[in-house]
Amino acid sequence: MFVKVNRDEIIEGLQKSAGIIPAKTGAAFLRSIWLEAAEGSLKIMSTDSSLEFCGEYPAQVETPGRVGVQGRAFCDLVRKLPAGELTLRADSEGKNVLVEQGSRKYKLPANEPDWFQAFAPFPEPVIAPEGETSGGTVFWSGDFLHEIIEKIGFCISEEDSMEAIACLYLKREQDASGKRIEVCGLNGHQFAMFTFVNDDIFNLLPREGALIQRKYLAELKKWLGSEEIELSLGDKRMFLRTGDHRETFSLPLSFYQYPNYQGFLSKLKDPESSQLTVKRSELMESLERISIFNTDSNRCTYFLFSPGEVVLYSQGQDVGTAQEPLAASFSGDMQRIAFPTRNLIEILSHFMSEEVTFTLTGPEAPCGLAGEKDQNYSVIIMPMMIQDDTYYAEENA
Repeated sequence: MFVKVNRDEIIEGLQKSAGIIPAKTGAAFLRSIWLEAAEGSLKIMSTDSSLEFCGEYPAQVETPGRVGVQGRAFCDLVRKLPAGELTLRADSEGKNVLVEQGSRKYKLPANEPDWFQAFAPFPEPVIAPEGETSGGTVFWSGDFLHEIIEKIGFCISEEDSMEAIACLYLKREQDASGKRIEVCGLNGHQFAMFTFVNDDIFNLLPREGALIQRKYLAELKKWLGSEEIELSLGDKRMFLRTGDHRETFSLPLSFYQYPNYQGFLSKLKDPESSQLTVKRSELMESLERISIFNTDSNRCTYFLFSPGEVVLYSQGQDVGTAQEPLAASFSGDMQRIAFPTRNLIEILSHFMSEEVTFTLTGPEAPCGLAGEKDQNYSVIIMPMMIQDDTYYAEENA
């Protein structure tokens, strides 16, 4: 392999490629970035055995070929080089990759070419006899997919052993109101759902939906840009590529049984539920201050309700007490409830509405959050059990 390429043409793809490979652990071939030169382009490829990235960039190819190189070291070197033309070539024995830029010369050990395993190809649409395409590729906004992951990802369990609830769930739903996609995240004490309408994605999704493990979402977000992407689903993988076909990213799908979440969603429709509406920013600021008074044994904020306000408070034997009233609209019979402070702050940060409404179904039952400017987004949080602590003065001991 002998190729000349502009450093600025490949650096972004090189960083994306290096991002998915293991830093130090794992087999050497998984820590490799593969360079393949052919027909006026340079392919940059990497995998961690689950995620796969392939980017193709314009290059002047003198000698075609493929070579593997230690990925992080190669990426760090190119990243720290100035803009300009790079020459990349394998030595005559294929033992090293030589990197040159002007008078700068570097040598990195090459990996065995037999280590390379072909990547799963992007499923191309099938051309029907009448000239129409079929077989499932959909163009979608990269920004929109990124936003969905942001709104749902924090609610997904971080424990891989939790199987389905360690995944982002995309499900198609159809009822009297029409077709829609429900995107869900669940971790046992929180649930988030974002809904949207897209007939093409509705038709692309299998009946049982699609599950993407949380551990893959961070790299997917890094890969996504603001441009339109092309999406396809294979039997075992999800494929995404840029509209110009320059970059392809794929990840494995999971095949667990996702819990039925309609049961706790239906609780929010109980006409006996209490309703609290409060300004989101004011509530977040109060919670930030009250969190100072939380301890390892008392991580919650208590809400005391009255028609014109809600009083927030926290107490800890070692850190003291905090109490703040907030103007609010409240209706219902509930007197108080407790929420984990930090969890509630994070949930509120994903809303855009000036005011949020809490639907309170019971002191220890699911509580839903919604906002006027977040029509397609809802989050459920489980309250904490309230225990009345009694502190005794020394003379009463």
